[in-house]
Amino acid sequence: MNPVSRRPLALDGLRAFEAVARRLSFSGAAEELFVTQSAVSRQIKSLEGELGAPLFNRGTRRVELTTAGEMLRHAVLPALEGIDRSVRQIRVAQGRRGVSLSTFASFATLWLMPRLAAFQQQHPDIDIRLSATDVRAEMDDPELDLVLRYDIEANLPPGAEPMFGEVLTPVASPWLLQQAASGQAAPLARPQDLAGHALLDEDDHRPSAEYLTWRRWLRQMGQPGLEPRRWIYLNYTHQQVQGALAGQGVALARMALVHDQISRGELVEPFGTAGRIGAPAAFWLIPLPGARLRPELRAFLDWVRAEAAITRAALGEVPPVDAPVRAW
Repeated sequence: MNPVSRRPLALDGLRAFEAVARRLSFSGAAEELFVTQSAVSRQIKSLEGELGAPLFNRGTRRVELTTAGEMLRHAVLPALEGIDRSVRQIRVAQGRRGVSLSTFASFATLWLMPRLAAFQQQHPDIDIRLSATDVRAEMDDPELDLVLRYDIEANLPPGAEPMFGEVLTPVASPWLLQQAASGQAAPLARPQDLAGHALLDEDDHRPSAEYLTWRRWLRQMGQPGLEPRRWIYLNYTHQQVQGALAGQGVALARMALVHDQISRGELVEPFGTAGRIGAPAAFWLIPLPGARLRPELRAFLDWVRAEAAITRAALGEVPPVDAPVRAW
């Protein structure tokens, strides 16, 4: 047998491989692991070099597992689950206190993570295990304590607590507005002026995503047929925000997730409060029924509730629209 074929496989890239294989997305895996997409790509290429076989077929808009990738996925998934389970058991046995939660990637990136340092300063002895994924967590998952979810009330389980409603508003970088004001870019003072700009839009075909689209906002502003200079479609909310911050166009942002950037002057609402609209869905805190209300979990729940109250106060009142924002 060839000695190379008997050489043990380096394990560095297996976590990245599992994330890409599960999500079939390099960018999605990067967001979940909180690393760059190029870092994930390098780990996968290194792993493929070790194996001597490709693990993914990389299409323009789609990633698929090869036969070798399927074989490795079946071996890696239960192995990593077993390792993670053992680690959690060891930590519990050593008396470490922790809270485990799940939420969607953009909420984790834009709302939760910037605030989490404050909780860790208050409670340095509490570990946080965060699963940032757009795959909905099961309400009977024994590994989770709570879920932070975006949904309409009819889809929520008993015990769900409202955090804050959904408010959508166009945002752009101050630089883009300065360019428009000086005549170096198209005007940006009225909704119809968006015809001269790029619009960063949600590339999501789920029915619930329709409430987050520019088309809905344009209809409510009396511009149903408006076509921008170009469309830029992105998978995730935080990508749209990053594009707006970089001056690449105007994003239809979720006010709760960008209020801090607006307060700091990093983003500007070109149409002011008149450009804000509501949506039927909202943000919810869901303590899982199977989770034991330990002191560390109670502390984290109280902290999330307090942070949500600050966000509610920051959002203020919203003009009535066809889908009014719920008053909490």
